[in-house]
Amino acid sequence: MTFSSTFVYQKLQTIKECTEELEDFLNQTSDKEFLSDRGKLRIAERLVQLIADGMIDINQHFIRELKLDISEDLQGTFMIMGENGILPKEFTEKIAPVTGVRNILVHQYEKLDKEMFLKNLRKHFADFRKYQQYILKYLKKLE
Repeated sequence: MTFSSTFVYQKLQTIKECTEELEDFLNQTSDKEFLSDRGKLRIAERLVQLIADGMIDINQHFIRELKLDISEDLQGTFMIMGENGILPKEFTEKIAPVTGVRNILVHQYEKLDKEMFLKNLRKHFADFRKYQQYILKYLKKLE
């Protein structure tokens, strides 16, 4: 496989759609509703998982196709993107922990602290959009 901008654009589109859906959901739902309604919490969890999976897929595509250093874990894919100037290094340190949240959601390694999840989601939500902007900016350099 060679580097595919189409693949990256498709992943970015999925991330964008999930981000918009999550933003609408967060704006329409109070913290109390989230914490008392398991279904609403599950929707937010699933959207975060899909966004994180999309970002990881993009990171791994860049790493593989640009022949960058291989990461030992998913969080490291963000660090490699920062080390190679694809994402700002400071930003990668901020966004990389989303992989830990994703792993808790997917593999249930530990119990999710729902209040902390919601607090961090609201606080760092804009990072999902920043990620998309940084990737689009880098893609423009490649074209």
